[in-house]
Amino acid sequence: MKNSKKIVVIGAGFAGLAAAAKLAQAGHEVHLIEKNDQTGGRARIWKNEGFTFDMGPSWYWMPEVFDNFFKEFGKNTADFYELKRLDPSYRIYFGENDALDVPANFQSLLDLFESIEKGSGKKLEKFLNVAAFKYKTGMNDFVWKPSDSITEFFDVRILKSIFNINLFGSVSNEVRALFKNEKLIQLLEFPVLFLGATPQNTPGLYSLMNYADLVLGTWFPKGGMHEIVKAMTQVATEQGVIIHLNEEIIHIETNKSKATKVISNKAEYIVDAVVSGADYAHTDLKLLDKKDANYTAEYWDKKTFSPSSLLFYIGLNKKLKNVIHHNLFFDAPFDEHAYEIYTKPNWPKKPLFYASVASISDPNCAPENGENLFFLIPLAPGLEDSDAMREKYFQMMVNRFEKITGEKIADNILFKRSYAMNDFVKDYHSHKGNAYGLANTLLQTAFLKPKMRSAKLKNLFYTGQLTVPGPGVPPSIISGQVAAKEALKYLDRA
Repeated sequence: MKNSKKIVVIGAGFAGLAAAAKLAQAGHEVHLIEKNDQTGGRARIWKNEGFTFDMGPSWYWMPEVFDNFFKEFGKNTADFYELKRLDPSYRIYFGENDALDVPANFQSLLDLFESIEKGSGKKLEKFLNVAAFKYKTGMNDFVWKPSDSITEFFDVRILKSIFNINLFGSVSNEVRALFKNEKLIQLLEFPVLFLGATPQNTPGLYSLMNYADLVLGTWFPKGGMHEIVKAMTQVATEQGVIIHLNEEIIHIETNKSKATKVISNKAEYIVDAVVSGADYAHTDLKLLDKKDANYTAEYWDKKTFSPSSLLFYIGLNKKLKNVIHHNLFFDAPFDEHAYEIYTKPNWPKKPLFYASVASISDPNCAPENGENLFFLIPLAPGLEDSDAMREKYFQMMVNRFEKITGEKIADNILFKRSYAMNDFVKDYHSHKGNAYGLANTLLQTAFLKPKMRSAKLKNLFYTGQLTVPGPGVPPSIISGQVAAKEALKYLDRA
């Protein structure tokens, strides 16, 4: 292609894969550099003794984001993997013999609310109609903007919508104004936990997540979440992206010319543009010279980060009967756990936790008569991480899991692998070991997030969950596409 340029994309997570594919589609020579031994970033897989584990994301929401990405390349989701809508979507345990299954059928959902709190069925319908408006407004008008400046939002249609989406209120206030039953409140406040902040500190705009959850539904790709990674990797290579695994970028060297030297532990690349999908703070503070960084160490230390996580991948030699694919354990006070994450960071006394059993939906994830079990506890980033603390919380989760579900598993564990703050730092250079990026608080939304464009280097762009539009798999895919679009604008002018 005439005027083809050379580009390095750092990091082969969802954002990096999306950016690389779009840049190569435009005819440029794209090198995607990944420090680990497989693509996917946090969505890597781990295989052991016939078990296959998704190491990171396990929820498939907002299916149209995946569909729209593949359509950009003349493909459909079905070309790569089979999707199944889960029903029930998930189960919430409030204690022994006290669980709530969230149905996929909308009328069943309304009936469930009505059976718990009289009049709440109609209130839920009204709430979700508003959430649908927010979702469509957010997905059409907000998330596709690079958010370089507030002026991007000086549009009559957008300004009008701001007053209808409760941007300055909170999700918690919105939910609690309509519903009184604590179980229903927890069900409706749960989805924003994916955004990295408490419902009290998450702008009301993000009740759009309730529409994504309760109306669009919870899905599962047969083979696991890594099937998305495999599909996006295939798309990228078909566009001509050159993928380098087990190669780590160690420095981005700039000079007065338009070209930039990107140095890895294996090679040097003289390029016309760089898109970094690595941890933003790592790129700023470790890969760039101080004069070229967008932000200082003090800036990053003051940002509100989403939680880290303590994860366990467990192989069982028995089948489980009393659980489903997605299980939330809300048998402990949420406010106390949130306080120990956001206000006074500490290892929680009695944490909420999540258990996924993917082999219930896809038996191929585990050997016959075995089960693939995944535990997760949200934790404050930056805590001291040790094997002793990991084991203490593993035993705590196993005991509560057994007591609440009636499923005995302690004697059926073939193996377990833990993963926490130290691993997030080692594998992803994650700032303070965070798992999900920046929290979506009001002061970290849209143009108030770290900028996608470098203020110092015209040919450097950032993508991923520490910039716009935010944390999560669908936002990361969108982020990669937006960053690629901005890089292409620069290259067209250069």
